[in-house]
Amino acid sequence: MKSPYRHGRPQEGRPTEGRPTEAAPTRFKPRADFGPRGESADTDAPRVKDKSRFAPKPKKEKYQAPEDCDVLYGIHTVREALLNAKRKHRRLLVTENAFVRLSEDTPMPIEPEVVKAEAITVLLPPDAVHQGVYLETVRLPLLRLEKLPQDKVIVALDQVTDPHNVGAIIRTSAAFDVGAILTTFRNSPDITGVLAKAASGALEHVPLVGVTNLGRALTELKDEGYQIIGLDSEAPEEMASLVLKLPVVLVLGAEGKGLRQSTRALCDHLARVELPGAIKSLNVSNAAAISLYAVHQALSTR
Repeated sequence: MKSPYRHGRPQEGRPTEGRPTEAAPTRFKPRADFGPRGESADTDAPRVKDKSRFAPKPKKEKYQAPEDCDVLYGIHTVREALLNAKRKHRRLLVTENAFVRLSEDTPMPIEPEVVKAEAITVLLPPDAVHQGVYLETVRLPLLRLEKLPQDKVIVALDQVTDPHNVGAIIRTSAAFDVGAILTTFRNSPDITGVLAKAASGALEHVPLVGVTNLGRALTELKDEGYQIIGLDSEAPEEMASLVLKLPVVLVLGAEGKGLRQSTRALCDHLARVELPGAIKSLNVSNAAAISLYAVHQALSTR
């Protein structure tokens, strides 16, 4: 006799002939037991997917050096700072190789922390070439205007804002034994690691003077007997032809704009650097080097 069940189910219209009927096993919960999508009929609370493990991890705050410190990096820059007895140092990080190079000829007034290069890299801008050396050192005080030496050339910067140029000018000024560099609090770069690296240690040898108003400062210096010489690529006089005597202030203008008209009016002489080639203007840091050489020669021949 054929079974009245097909695949476990009784066939309609056929007797079961005394066999117990069995319900088919429930494989899924009936749809009626669920509410709208995302909710269960057994609870009023919505079903919320736990996304905590997918949430981004909080970023660590970037380390900030103390506000009263300059951050210096690079072998030459840090070496000169460590040799400067006027400096007070807070933190020195070095790689093993950099420590060997520094310790050969540089006293260590602060205990260095020997670290991997990556530990220094994360503290600095992405393009910083630190050579495995990082120093936090208390900022040097600015020289007061009335304390300027009268037996040396003074360099004044009229809104020169690029830190690479200013750093290079400081380096050149140290080479020519400039007495100080005069700049304004506004429209001039801060003393950053970029500027200090460009100066290559010269920050330790040339004091900086900060003033609120450059015109007022130049007027005061004129009253004290300083000759004010402005560098101008189109000036009628040539720098090498000037008759100079100390005290002297050499004023350099911003690249492109040059000296402001108000600054030009305060100069005793506007002079150019004679260039024999087709290009008659130079980067301000290069022009500073040639001008300081010309001024040095003019003063030496007296």
